[in-house]
Amino acid sequence: MIFNKIRKIIAEQLDLDEKNIIVNTSFEELKIDSLELFQIIIEIEEEFEIQIEDAESIKTVQDAIKIVEEKIKN
Repeated sequence: MIFNKIRKIIAEQLDLDEKNIIVNTSFEELKIDSLELFQIIIEIEEEFEIQIEDAESIKTVQDAIKIVEEKIKN
């Protein structure tokens, strides 16, 4: 499942418990800085073998899921 993979990536990058990350969690809530977000985006791209052009539009875990779903459909 896409959510579980993205949650795992975020948890590993930020050294958090996966249980603290839900679909509606915003990156602002997690206090992610731009470098951490960049690392998370790179990990997501590698995991799903996609390219994310508009990383700035990703504000929540749900945003990340939606982009991955769109990219893997095409």
